[in-house]
Parts: sequence; C-alpha cells; structure tokens
Amino acid sequence: MARDYYETLGVSRDADKEEIKQAYRRLARRYHPDVNKEDGAEERFKEINRAYEVLSEPETRARYNQFGEAGVGSAAGGGFQDFGDMGGFADIFESFFSGFSGGGAPGQTGRRRTGPMRGDDLRLDLKLEFREAIFGGEREIRINHLETCTTCSGTGAKPGTRPRTCATCSGAGQVRRATRTPFGSFTQVSVCPTCAGSGQVVEEKCEVCSGNGQRQETKKLKINIPAGVDNGTRLRVSNEGDAGQRSGPPGDLYVYLFVNEDPEFQREGINILSELKISYVQAILGSRVEVNTVDNEPQELLIPPGTQSGKVLTLEGKGVPKLGNPVSRGDYLITISIDIPTKISLEERELLEKLAKLRGDRIGKSGIEGFFGKVFGT
Repeated sequence: MARDYYETLGVSRDADKEEIKQAYRRLARRYHPDVNKEDGAEERFKEINRAYEVLSEPETRARYNQFGEAGVGSAAGGGFQDFGDMGGFADIFESFFSGFSGGGAPGQTGRRRTGPMRGDDLRLDLKLEFREAIFGGEREIRINHLETCTTCSGTGAKPGTRPRTCATCSGAGQVRRATRTPFGSFTQVSVCPTCAGSGQVVEEKCEVCSGNGQRQETKKLKINIPAGVDNGTRLRVSNEGDAGQRSGPPGDLYVYLFVNEDPEFQREGINILSELKISYVQAILGSRVEVNTVDNEPQELLIPPGTQSGKVLTLEGKGVPKLGNPVSRGDYLITISIDIPTKISLEERELLEKLAKLRGDRIGKSGIEGFFGKVFGT
C-alpha cells in the first residue's frame, strides 16, 4: 500500500503550512540519526523528510492530494533535507530539551470536541480496463457515506426542539478531577461521561436519524479518470466523505485505482510493450508489417533486413500519456521473435539446401534444421 504522507507527519489533510512545519520539526528532532540511535530511526527520518518535501510545497502537495505518490514521482528527493528553514541543528536540540520543562498550561491537555468536527475520509477501490487507465474517461461510481440529516439539520434533536447544554461539564465536553499526592496536586482531565464530549445533551431525539444527526446514504457520483493512471494511483474527490458533525466540513473520498491486465499489451511506466512474431524470411530480407496499437489504430512497422530474434523495435509516441501532461506520451516497444517452422515443403527444402550450399554451410544429420540454427543462433 502506498504511504500516506499526512499520516507520516501526523497531521490532518486540511492542515496549513505552519502545522505541517511544526509537525515536521517535532518528528525530525525525535528521529534525527544524531539523536536517535534505535534501529529504523534513520529510515523513519528519511520518510519524514520525504513527506515534508512534498507537503510543504503547494504545487507538489496539490498533485499528491489528487494522484497520491504517482503524482509526485521522485520529483522531491528522499534523502536528508537541509535544516536551514528550521533554525539549524542547534535549534533542534534547543527545542528537544525544552520539551522537558514540564506540563502545559491549564486547558491545553486536549482539543475541545464541542466545536465543528470534520467528517471522516472514505476509501473506494476501483478496477479499470487496461485502455481506460491509459486514456482516461468518466466513470460512475456508487458510495455509501454519512450525510447530514435534513430533518433535524444535523442537531440530532426532534424538530421543534433543540439540544441543551450539558449540566455535568457546562458545555466544555470535559470534566476535571483534582488529586492530591505527596508530590503535589495533579489535575486529571477526561471526556464528559454524560455528553460523551459533545457538550450538549439531546433530550428528544430526531426519529429519522435516531439522534445521530447523520444518516447512511447511497449516492451515485461521476468521476473523471485522468489519462495515464496506473495501479495504485489515488484520486481525491473533495467533500464526498462522511458529513462532519456540528456543522463541520465533510471528509474527502479517496479512490484507489487498480488496472486489469491486457492479453496483448503490457505496461512499463509510460511505455507499452508487446511481442511480434515474424517469419524467418521476413527476418532475413526485411519487410513492412502492420501492427496493432493501444489506440486501436494499425501502424506500419519496418523490419530491417537481418533482424535478430529479441530485437526491440520502437514506435515513438505510441505509449502511455504522462499523468498530468497527456500531450506527452511514452513509446511502444515491440520485441521481435522469429518463427522457425518445424515442417517445410519439399520445394522449400530444396531452395534452402541450395542457399546453404551457396553459403558454404554444411547440412548435418538433423538436416536443414541445423542450417536454421546456424543462421538464427537457435
């Protein structure tokens, strides 16, 4: 499965540039090879750098959001990053050791859950035909996701009523308990057991959504498949994930693409591969043959005289369009194999024996097949 750079940095998909930078600095301090000598720390540090290089630049981040790793390729290197933008290595140690100064200010132990909450992202796996992945097109899909209940407008309360503020936590969504110990007083913060952290209590629930404020719905969508996608390419469909709670924005739908094989063609990056079998006469004398292409438009291919088995001939610009730049295409690479007949007519045998004599070739016990072996190296 392709790596998720947002998960690597531990940030949400709508995180701003400053959040991404702070997450990167925190993780870089933790996994830098000069600080962390554990097995796997250096590899983890490289992954963190790679994620930051992609997500810190708006252009590469946009391509990653749309196509996943296939959209960014190796444009941003995966090696160690220059720390100039984060104050140098000394700054890493300064921030690293300052993290042990003690607990945070009161109220900073966790994010309040009473405000709007973004909906969950969803994943859908979609199979494509070979040519569909190459040339793209429009596909209709069906998804099941949570939508805001239209009866209660997402409040979960019966129409005509409204949620009340939780009396247990006074709407904070959290409860605090102070504990005295020989080492001092400690405050423990936990989710309010009455409202489950929402800060509100629904007394009369909406009958349509059972008080959830959301309903599971099946929806049809038309999505555009860009030309040049491949196995593992990820497409993002904005705002088609689960609905958010308390007027929060919806999540996104991520469509992961998987491509069926083709009996005639194979794919290698942006190049198309196939094999063409020709006769030994065509190989010796050369010829022009018509070959099929992924465009379903026959193309003339020149077979040079003396072509050997395994020779690769190229039709330029008849491969796969580059993802994000469909005007530019790869090549069509055709590997030649020579068909040596196991049975020949008497007339053919006589002609070939004459040819063997002209060449000064000896015909061994195996007959003319020995001649074929000498000519074609078989």
